[in-house]
Amino acid sequence: MNETISTILSRRSIRAYKQEQIKDEDLQLILKAGMYAPSAMNQQSWHFTVVQDTDTIQKINQTLRGIFLKSGNKRFEEMAKSDKFNAFYNAPTWIIVSGDEKAIAPQCDCTLAMGNLFLAASSIGIGSCWIHALTHLSNSEEGNALMNALGIPQGYKIFTSGVFGYAAVEPPTAAPRKENTVTIIN
Repeated sequence: MNETISTILSRRSIRAYKQEQIKDEDLQLILKAGMYAPSAMNQQSWHFTVVQDTDTIQKINQTLRGIFLKSGNKRFEEMAKSDKFNAFYNAPTWIIVSGDEKAIAPQCDCTLAMGNLFLAASSIGIGSCWIHALTHLSNSEEGNALMNALGIPQGYKIFTSGVFGYAAVEPPTAAPRKENTVTIIN
């Protein structure tokens, strides 16, 4: 099995991180991999926002808590009521991928870019986890203000985000793959 396939098959979401910040050269390599993701008509409609400032990460977490408490979604509300609510699993780096809403397929472009970020991180020993919660920021006035403060370009929407850092736990075992998810027509 080659190295690429091995990374794809072994990558897992990490939900506990060491406080050690990832090295800048590793971050740059991960971001470069994201920028080389496929995109519809090569529009490269993404924008990457990297947050490593602890105070800013805490502010994002508190904003999400408020949004979850008002969401009307019972599961989100229960999560947000917990004293241990932590949307980013204490990871030292948060990467937000937003996309130009006028592009052909920004959601697909951003999701493919995030996939590349995750695989690149895994290939160099850095853990990661998809954080969908951030997509809810645009649903509130305070969330939109935070997006502006984070430098998300006007006309861009957050489609995905992920946290990155050195794992404080062993990667979990892969869940069994669902059956009957492939149809081949010859």
